[in-house]
Amino acid sequence: MADILQPDPKLQIPGRDVSASSSPATVRNECSITPLTPSPSPRVEVRPKMACPFSVVVAIDFGTTSSGYAFSFTQDSEAIHMMRRWEGGDPGVANQKSPTSLLLTPDLRFHSFGFAARDFYHDLDPEEARHWLYFDKFKMKIHSTSDLTMETELEAVNGRRVRAIEVFAHALRFFRVHALKEVKDQSSTVLEGEEIRWVITVPAVWRQPAKQFMREAAYLAGLVSPECPEQLLIALEPEAASIYCRKLRLHQVIDLSLQPILNGLDPDGARPFDSSFRQAREQLRRSRHSRTFLVESGTGELWSELQTGDRYIVADCGGGTVDLTVHQIEQPQGTLKELYKASGGPYGAVGVDLAFEAMLCQIFGEDFIQSFKAKRPAAWVDLTIAFEARKRTAAPGRANALNISLPFSFIDYYKSHKGQSVEAALRRSSINIVKWSSQGMLRLTQEAMNELFQPTIANIVKHIEELMVKPEVRGVRFLFLVGGFAESPMLQKAVQRALGRSCRIIIPHDVGLTILKGAVLFGLDPTVVRVRRCPLTYGVGVLNRFVEGRHPRDKLLIKDGREWCTDILDRFVSVDQSVALGEVVRRSYTPARLGQRKIIINIYCSATDDVTYITDPGVRKCGMITLDLPEPLPPPGAVGGAGAGAPDRREIRATMQFGDTEIKVTAVDVMSNRSVRSSIDFLSN
Repeated sequence: MADILQPDPKLQIPGRDVSASSSPATVRNECSITPLTPSPSPRVEVRPKMACPFSVVVAIDFGTTSSGYAFSFTQDSEAIHMMRRWEGGDPGVANQKSPTSLLLTPDLRFHSFGFAARDFYHDLDPEEARHWLYFDKFKMKIHSTSDLTMETELEAVNGRRVRAIEVFAHALRFFRVHALKEVKDQSSTVLEGEEIRWVITVPAVWRQPAKQFMREAAYLAGLVSPECPEQLLIALEPEAASIYCRKLRLHQVIDLSLQPILNGLDPDGARPFDSSFRQAREQLRRSRHSRTFLVESGTGELWSELQTGDRYIVADCGGGTVDLTVHQIEQPQGTLKELYKASGGPYGAVGVDLAFEAMLCQIFGEDFIQSFKAKRPAAWVDLTIAFEARKRTAAPGRANALNISLPFSFIDYYKSHKGQSVEAALRRSSINIVKWSSQGMLRLTQEAMNELFQPTIANIVKHIEELMVKPEVRGVRFLFLVGGFAESPMLQKAVQRALGRSCRIIIPHDVGLTILKGAVLFGLDPTVVRVRRCPLTYGVGVLNRFVEGRHPRDKLLIKDGREWCTDILDRFVSVDQSVALGEVVRRSYTPARLGQRKIIINIYCSATDDVTYITDPGVRKCGMITLDLPEPLPPPGAVGGAGAGAPDRREIRATMQFGDTEIKVTAVDVMSNRSVRSSIDFLSN
């Protein structure tokens, strides 16, 4: 049986809740290791670059409002194949991706995803629809949940709850089936599962538990096996966009800066950006039936203006979040270096939808809106679709009002619920910027649309402005606006007005697909981002020799007759520290008690570097490595397992790799010269 340290009642501190994670009484017993080396400085080793063993890369851009996939064969890595057009869709909207909407049957089986889910749910009889489980924009729950676990639940429109991991797995399984069928249709050879590398995009501002959650959902969906974790890459959305933006040529972008390039000429008018090579490629891109994008083998023309050391910002304005990253391009190899840790927040286009819902609550009453959503869920989805279509046409300076059709069931339900007409409610409302049309429509004036957009857009602009004054960021040459919300003229105009004189504002064509294309490029070459900034300080809890006068008395712990200071944070990497791709931090530890057969190394993180103990404010446990220690072989001539010649300091070498988008951990038990099992789990807390 494993020898696990048992709680010692003598360690409990009066007045503390011993069940709390911050309690030293609880934490002390988890500190079962001590450093073998007194030096806190990590040793750094660089891994050799590995050749890509995969035949095809499939990327899934799992968005808050819309999702899609794309793929590329490694033998023809300049061609990115986009998914087939989806059936259904909204009039006047290019359906390059599918709505992130999932429909489960009343007995919790998968029914459909995307337009098919939305349209089927819309056509259900209202009474029947109440039993079906429809999920929409559910990705935001993963960002907003501070205590995310495998048991976290999502609420369907009808109020029923399902484990979030199952909802995400259903969606990923849908994309797996569609993508594999299309890849096989285009492949001349039979592809095996291990020949495919999968890439899933997540916001850069997501915490480690959320990134692990997406990986676990991919395992559950059957994309890859947990035994082959290297087959799946987690790509950071603004980083993927940045990777694609490296490839851009000038005819593929819109320049919103207040000193734009004129007539396709560079600033001094020296040469037009055109060539027969580009024309030939553009012909393929514009082919009506082609879903293949060709990317340049080197870097695009935009980058020819950048010199080594120049920096730029990518602002990924998506449905749920705004995600900012600051990169520097390293010439001539074209690799990227992250200059400032990812920042952002929940300022996506969904904020405009929530403002619209709040406006409806103000006009018709919150009790009615909540009741309507519960009793007529399909009609509520109808109303949100109608608003989404009109939202996309909102533009600054638009003279005429935007008309939004109210479902008949909304008008009818309001009359029976409130005893008056919708028109009467609008007349009595204090909101005079929303009118009623005799054709059964809400008429939103330009002032009303400004009110709906303004808070979200103001947050985005403020966040970019605050980032641009940071010392590491000051003097950026370009600001790339990407993500679905970047298509909004309202956002474009606001960013142009605020920042157009300080840097070039660039929007790629097909801006909603920028992240998807970049994710494919990342899967083909994950080494393209050479240096990243660590978003947090990471370390492990250890025991060190107690030093009177330096360590507080309440940290004193006596084990086997020795005095230890418990709860010390042994730092592996500091917040905002630059870590190169492939760098590993290796530390040596030893069990604090002889004869231990199992140790648990707890990993902690903090948003600041000003921490000494794992009980300091702001430090939280974020993971765990479990190490099983095999029984050591007795030395020759020894009696029993711990003879006189047996070494008394067992060395455990722990290695953490921080340069990738996920933390990777390995550990070796030096005594047996074998790797010991290690796992890092951010979801069990």
